[in-house]
Amino acid sequence: MNIETIAVIGAGTMGRGIAYAALAGGYRTILEDVLPEQLAAAQQEIRRWFDEAIARCKSTAEQKEQALARLSTASSVDLACRQADLVIEAVPEELEMKIDVFCILEKFARPGAILASNTSSLSITEIAAVTTRASQCIGLHFFNPVPKMKLLEIVRALETAPEAVEACRAVGQRMGKEVVVVRESPGFITSRVNAMIGNEAFYMLQEGIASARDIDTAMKLGLNHPMGPFELVDLVGLDVRLSILEYLHKTLGEKFRPCPLLTQYVKAGRLGRKSGRGVFEYPSGDRS
Repeated sequence: MNIETIAVIGAGTMGRGIAYAALAGGYRTILEDVLPEQLAAAQQEIRRWFDEAIARCKSTAEQKEQALARLSTASSVDLACRQADLVIEAVPEELEMKIDVFCILEKFARPGAILASNTSSLSITEIAAVTTRASQCIGLHFFNPVPKMKLLEIVRALETAPEAVEACRAVGQRMGKEVVVVRESPGFITSRVNAMIGNEAFYMLQEGIASARDIDTAMKLGLNHPMGPFELVDLVGLDVRLSILEYLHKTLGEKFRPCPLLTQYVKAGRLGRKSGRGVFEYPSGDRS
């Protein structure tokens, strides 16, 4: 499968990061969102990422301009997916919303296109079941922030064709990612392990065993984690983490029951950096 054009559905945090990676990999890229202001903000951030790459001597001004020339936008899923060889859905982590997108892709994406979901835990097989092209459906789990995180988890669903896996492996490598392939299971590799660590950290905080900062420090200095579990959940979003845990609890059992303190924080609107307050507080200029 020869992939030249990639469509990214959703211009939020993950979508714009994936679009940047696609542009940096040399692909013609179509970024879709129903909100014009979201598309404008995404384009501004993509330019900023290229400027940062230039400052680090990872790119040049000429490469930036060539990449931006390959970027186009669309205001609807049907318009975005018609010409794409690979469509990557990056809408919020809600099964019904992702299924709605795949129903549109089934109708409007070209026959040979690979349809990918950026889900971090949900069933690709279940999402693919609403299409007649399950062999072309796959999971591409990028990590936040996409421009800096090297890993790409490729999720092979029940009927995913080997050709689709290999085509996506080539895409990931061209984007500069290290690729791992996992057979579909709830939470895949990273979300399953990380959800357990983060949930246990919340239980420790709830029980008063240590402060959030001390728990983070212990994990970074004692276990060599690049970020503490609370720094990470504030970056990812407490609502996203709660959604993942609820799904893992439903599919894998009691050991993934969300900590009540995490649930309480989400109900209070403490969602992390994006809301200005999660486990920690963030000034208005320090929320990206």
